[in-house]
This record gives sequence, C-alpha cells and structure tokens, in this order.
Amino acid sequence: MTTPEYIEWRVRRINDNIPEPSHEGSQSIEEHLWVVPSELEIINQDFERRNA
Repeated sequence: MTTPEYIEWRVRRINDNIPEPSHEGSQSIEEHLWVVPSELEIINQDFERRNA
C-alpha cells in the first residue's frame, strides 16, 4: 500500500522529468503548414509536369 505522500512525490518526480519543448528557431504551426504542400498539390504538380 502506498501513502498519499509517496503518490504526490512520484507524480512530481515524473512531471519534473518531462522535457519542455525548445522554442528556439521553431516555426509557428501556420508557417510549417504553409511550407509543406498538401498531397493534392503534390499530385497536381506532378500531373502538370507530365503533361507539359
């Protein structure tokens, strides 16, 4: 049987070991999605190249 103090200590220990994401040099979600073309755009570009 575990004590409430142990449970609280364990939860804090686990949460303290979760790394925080680094925001240095990261893109916003909008920028990332803008750079990555959709699958439909890729297929369309491939189709246009083949029929050019």
